[in-house]
Amino acid sequence: MLSKLMLVFVGGGAGSLLRFGISLAMANVSRTVFPLATLLSNFLSCLVLGLVVFFLGEKFNTEVSLRLLLITGFCGGFSTFSAFSYETLELFRSGNVGYAFANIAVSIVVCFGMMFFLIRNAN
Repeated sequence: MLSKLMLVFVGGGAGSLLRFGISLAMANVSRTVFPLATLLSNFLSCLVLGLVVFFLGEKFNTEVSLRLLLITGFCGGFSTFSAFSYETLELFRSGNVGYAFANIAVSIVVCFGMMFFLIRNAN
């Protein structure tokens, strides 16, 4: 059980650190109210998950330690639905209704669409 916890801990820590790094980098690059850092983190997390499932196929479905490290840990720490929800609500509250709806649409279409495409074509 301890080894499973460590896999989630290590993966989650790595994902969280990468997400934090993206937030710092985007703050230096973009001065928009649109939550680009969260969108990018969620997109990349979906891409990682889709690529892992695509390339590992059945091995990924049977390998518990790999799923704990990558899905529960890394992708769980890297992506963030709570930040997406909060930032979208803040856009609505601040009167940026167009950005709020764009954030919802782009997040769903791009992230879900990319995952659908990769996993649909998995072994």
